[in-house]
Amino acid sequence: MDTNSKKLGFIGAGNMATALIKGLVSSGEYDSERLAVADIDQGKVKELGGQFGVKGYPDNRDLVAQSNIVMLSVKPQNMREVLEGIREELHDEHLLISIAAGIPLKMIFGVLGREIPAVRVMPNTPALIQKGMSALAPGGKVTPELMEMARTIFDAVGETVIVKEEMMDAVTAVSGSGPGYLFRIMECFVQAGTAVGFDEETSLQLVVQTVLGAAHLANESDKSLTQLREMVTSPGGTTAAGLSVFESKGLENMIKEVVKAARDRGIELGKNY
Repeated sequence: MDTNSKKLGFIGAGNMATALIKGLVSSGEYDSERLAVADIDQGKVKELGGQFGVKGYPDNRDLVAQSNIVMLSVKPQNMREVLEGIREELHDEHLLISIAAGIPLKMIFGVLGREIPAVRVMPNTPALIQKGMSALAPGGKVTPELMEMARTIFDAVGETVIVKEEMMDAVTAVSGSGPGYLFRIMECFVQAGTAVGFDEETSLQLVVQTVLGAAHLANESDKSLTQLREMVTSPGGTTAAGLSVFESKGLENMIKEVVKAARDRGIELGKNY
């Protein structure tokens, strides 16, 4: 299969579609002539066309007819309507990719009335700056070759892992929702910084660069997270004093509860579809 000739069409022109198009064009994986987008909001379609040179379609069916890979980047509540509209245009030669949170592939196949090659993906918002984390789950009649094609798309906006679909709610809870947890923790650190005397701008700079630096160090070091923590923690020192508060307040259990609550909510939402 000549992957260099495959055309990728996005149904939905939101933030994640924009991030993926930007990443694919910037990385050179796809040129603009092989990318297209359709959205009920034609203003967004024209904006993406002007920014990246991708072709816009007013009708989802026309986009599907001209695409080899179809990316469903629509809101979960709109999924059924979109699938019903393109059902007759989809066939086994298509690769269907869904990035809609909480929508199981069995629901997609149920609306289509049959299985076709499909991949369910949970990306996260750092994909907007090509630093995302995406988990891919194969389904239907997808082949290893098609799976690799899907993975290449998301590699353009960060890193990827392949998981079984039953793990997608857990993926959502850890990496999909994860940026939201970390932003909240960073907000708290900024507030703590202002409480000990910094102005907000300085506190924000200290927090953002500390988190960024720690993440890069964790990614690039051959040491474990535990070893990296121990490197910073002198017995009886300042870090040890701060970490002791985490332990006394039950940080580990709190985070486990956060992830479990998000996973359980994902399961609950999935049942609605």
